[in-house]
Amino acid sequence: QVHLVESGGGLVRTGGSLRLFCVASGSILNLNPMGWARQAPGKQLELVAFITSDGRTNYSDSVKGRFTISRDNAKNTVILQMNSLKPEDTALYSCNGFRDGVPYWGQGTLVAVSS
Repeated sequence: QVHLVESGGGLVRTGGSLRLFCVASGSILNLNPMGWARQAPGKQLELVAFITSDGRTNYSDSVKGRFTISRDNAKNTVILQMNSLKPEDTALYSCNGFRDGVPYWGQGTLVAVSS
């Protein structure tokens, strides 16, 4: 069983920054890829970014150039740096990781961006 716990959400003004953390209960070396998804009220789940075990990254068009995903294997942590935040970035952000094709999800952390 894999447990993922997110933190770092909060309220920020347009143009501000936040850094989200996802800490795994064990080594993340066996989780590939790991990523972040978000869901705003009344909207579908959006895959925001993911990172593979060898460091390759991919972003949705809506966050490309503003968000950066990284992983610290020694700390079993995946980080999402979010810059130039917009009101449309407001959502519940959840961390995910795949082990042997099975997805694991955290409970999420709320991000709210005021205009």
